[in-house]
Amino acid sequence: MKNTSSPRSLAIQVLVAWHDSGEVIASHLDRIVFGRDLPARDRQLAVHLVRGVLRQLQYLDRVLASYSKTPPEKMKPLTLMALRVGILQLLFLDRIPASAAVNETVKALRQARQPRWLTGFVNGVLRRIAREHQEGRIPPPGKMDPPVRNHPDWLVTRWEKRFGRPLTEAICTANNLEPSLCLRTNTLKISPDELLHLLHRKDIKATPGRFAPGSIILPGHSGAVTSLPGFDEGLFQIQDEAAQLASLLLGPLRAGQNYLDGCAGLGGKSLHLAALLEHGAALTALEPDSRRFRLLRENLRRLGLLDRVTPAQTTLEDFSARTTERFAGILVDAPCSGTGVIRRQPDIRWNRKATDFPRYREKQLHLLDQAAALLASGGVLVYTTCSLEPEENEEVVADFLEKHPQFQLQSCRELLPEPARKLVDREGFFRPTPADGLDGFFGARMVRGDED
Repeated sequence: MKNTSSPRSLAIQVLVAWHDSGEVIASHLDRIVFGRDLPARDRQLAVHLVRGVLRQLQYLDRVLASYSKTPPEKMKPLTLMALRVGILQLLFLDRIPASAAVNETVKALRQARQPRWLTGFVNGVLRRIAREHQEGRIPPPGKMDPPVRNHPDWLVTRWEKRFGRPLTEAICTANNLEPSLCLRTNTLKISPDELLHLLHRKDIKATPGRFAPGSIILPGHSGAVTSLPGFDEGLFQIQDEAAQLASLLLGPLRAGQNYLDGCAGLGGKSLHLAALLEHGAALTALEPDSRRFRLLRENLRRLGLLDRVTPAQTTLEDFSARTTERFAGILVDAPCSGTGVIRRQPDIRWNRKATDFPRYREKQLHLLDQAAALLASGGVLVYTTCSLEPEENEEVVADFLEKHPQFQLQSCRELLPEPARKLVDREGFFRPTPADGLDGFFGARMVRGDED
């Protein structure tokens, strides 16, 4: 497809590249959308179209199949993605006039030098759908027979066996909605009330979070995060309430003690832990990937935390092999399938396979083994994922405890503020789901009971 820079064209390019490559959508957004000098409004629309298509993919195809003699699975990727982008605008984006949705989508195909018969076909399909939608003849996803969940059948079946149908329906519904932006107040620089006041002064709708202290929800915010007041000054970071609560599972970070974030990534939990350190406590954050490590350092600098955290560009395994230091607390926020954050990364539902979970499990257990060797007697090991799957969560913990009998599982309940304690299950695991209005998460707290 010829590269053009209209939001519809960019969205179609991203979706075609995703279809052809099988890679995560973020890599294509980075290359095709974020790698261009675009007006912020165009960039936001392109991203919204891409994520909207991925959230409503089955429903869009069900609607399309009713208006095309050629079934969606028989269409070429470019045609199919253009139709999906067009239908999404017609059925979900009320602010875009139907005429603009149709005309701009067809224009994107013309710019891609598609033949006239094809642009005519797409134009005709979209106009029929626009007309019937205006007449109220197209039912929403939940009213179709059978209802459309916009998740692969194997994943829905798996969740229904584990969670039951009502919770599965609630999770799927939450995953198909645009999540609100959530901030964590950098309390080293500003109080939550002061940050709320600052946002309100700029006419930004903001409310306190329900579960995590210092969290602020920005419902419906679609602007650039970097344009929010206080971003450059490091007054907040973007972090879901579930991830904020996970950082509390280490407990108080005592003066004179050393702590380790073994899988820091971009530093979300490292930044939070750094703010929780008592005076004289120290935190080391590990991240091997050069791009993520650069962003980790930049985030630490922006929030004014470089004097509290020692970032190291290395793996937990390599760090474990060369250090003699022992830590009072270690967080292992392990790489995982991400089935708990589908609402934020909607392509996960289409990219994952059931065979992925055992593969992640092996890596996760290895990380815990490495962390165990670095933990001091009496130290705390916290294991977290953003997965809903037992193979990556309680089964990993069970395997680890069997292999390391000197560790004991402790409940997470008393470490969380009162409103969040309902997110801890009978076994003591921290386990919110998207049905709670949070990212799906898992957290386990284990204490080493042997002597050095």
